[in-house]
Amino acid sequence: MDREVLFGKTLEQIKRKGKEQGGILSEQEIEEAFACFSLDQSRLDMIYAYLNKQGIGIGEPADMDEVMDDHDSRYLERYLREIALQEPLSDGEREALILRAMAGEADARQELISVFLPQVADMARLYAGQGAAMEDLVGEGNVALLTGMEMLGALEHPSEVQGMLDRRIMEAMEDLIAEHVRSGDIGKQVRQRVNQVADAAKELSETLLRKVTVQELARESDITEEEIREALRLCAGKIDGIEDGHNR
Repeated sequence: MDREVLFGKTLEQIKRKGKEQGGILSEQEIEEAFACFSLDQSRLDMIYAYLNKQGIGIGEPADMDEVMDDHDSRYLERYLREIALQEPLSDGEREALILRAMAGEADARQELISVFLPQVADMARLYAGQGAAMEDLVGEGNVALLTGMEMLGALEHPSEVQGMLDRRIMEAMEDLIAEHVRSGDIGKQVRQRVNQVADAAKELSETLLRKVTVQELARESDITEEEIREALRLCAGKIDGIEDGHNR
């Protein structure tokens, strides 16, 4: 596999791992993932900075309160108060509840939803500041959680439930962010649009140690291919960090 392609895939894999681990990675995990590239500390620091901007902390969770605006913070605080009435379960009680839910018991599935609601909020925090309001992220996560209950019967063991529901919730939130980016009124100011693309291209190209394609930048940022190409058009096809727009 081409070295640059492998680097990009590795970066995507470690980012996904960080999200699945609640927004945290250790330096050792990152160094092991990129061991075959023999990166020096300055290049590793670039990766750390990139991951931190994606809501992933190194050694400890990133401070998402710095990412959330006041509206999102107030909403999340209110939402957590509303669901705080759920009593925590012991490991044994939790597994028994999951088994009942897997067997199709409606009341058990409803109770299991309540158990998972705080985790939806925790996961929504990981996606704060990426183009969707906190209430929309939580709403999409809750819908994914609700529909995920219908899939419990297909699982073989209670230990599979957490991972399945986490993946569904994360994918729902990521799809929501992608849709907001596609349909949002991002381009009210031409200068703002070009600067956004230029900043994202600079950051990613420094991480990958080369110029990036339009497709790569769209995949690794909250900017769509259409918006990137529009910014390139406004700059006569030239933005530092992006391969020549006229040739893509």
